[in-house]
Amino acid sequence: MDLDVVLPNESPSMPVGALRDLAREAEDLGFATAWLPDHVLPPGPYGPEFGGVLEPLVTIGHLAAVTERLRFGTSVLVAPLRNPFVLAKQAATLQELSGGRLLLGLGAGWSREEFDAVGADHAHRGAVTEDVLALLRHLFSGGGAPYTGRRFSYEQGVFAPLPAVPVPLVVGGQSDAALRRAARYGDAWQGMATTPAQYTRLAGRLADLAGDREVAATVRLEWGGGVDELAERVAVYREAGATRVAVHLGEHERVSERMAALVRALGR
Repeated sequence: MDLDVVLPNESPSMPVGALRDLAREAEDLGFATAWLPDHVLPPGPYGPEFGGVLEPLVTIGHLAAVTERLRFGTSVLVAPLRNPFVLAKQAATLQELSGGRLLLGLGAGWSREEFDAVGADHAHRGAVTEDVLALLRHLFSGGGAPYTGRRFSYEQGVFAPLPAVPVPLVVGGQSDAALRRAARYGDAWQGMATTPAQYTRLAGRLADLAGDREVAATVRLEWGGGVDELAERVAVYREAGATRVAVHLGEHERVSERMAALVRALGR
């Protein structure tokens, strides 16, 4: 099981160098991947409900340049808020520049107010997300023109770069529709805010939907209680079969010490 950290990107008052320092510490402590949240224009202040003060893809480009081994992911990028062709170009570029250390996490989003603010289609966000995933699969696999999709098509054009290491697609969400998207398009699924029993049920459903496709089941946990309690929760999910556990350790002022304490508590 990989142990990951969700970097704290919810406070506009966070020093600009804080994420850089935390990424380096996470790498030194042996975390496998650092994840960043995403909101473009939320209806309320950034904080516990809305993360993503620093745009995640731009931030990953910076953090990848000051680390060597740590992987980076988006948890999760709101796919319907993005132009999928530009997103594909950004992700492929990051994968090439980082030496294959990007995991592209995508979800359908939820905030109607945010969708309305940027002129995105909230009512059909699930279908849009599926079309984004299909296009990304086509482009990342070296597929050329013409390409015809329900929403995104092109008659001519050349996509580059084609990274030497494919860009893994991680699909987030708890609904059955999200599990279907992960089963059809994803390399992995990231569950959130589940109990171990719920996680086991959802992971089983994912496996049934995926059939012969291998889709890794992973989970993201939020800080609560003490470090020892969190370590016990991580161990429970490991026993439940999670191949990756990402932990969000609360406000940025305490993340450094909590990362180190969690590693000690897990005996890593």
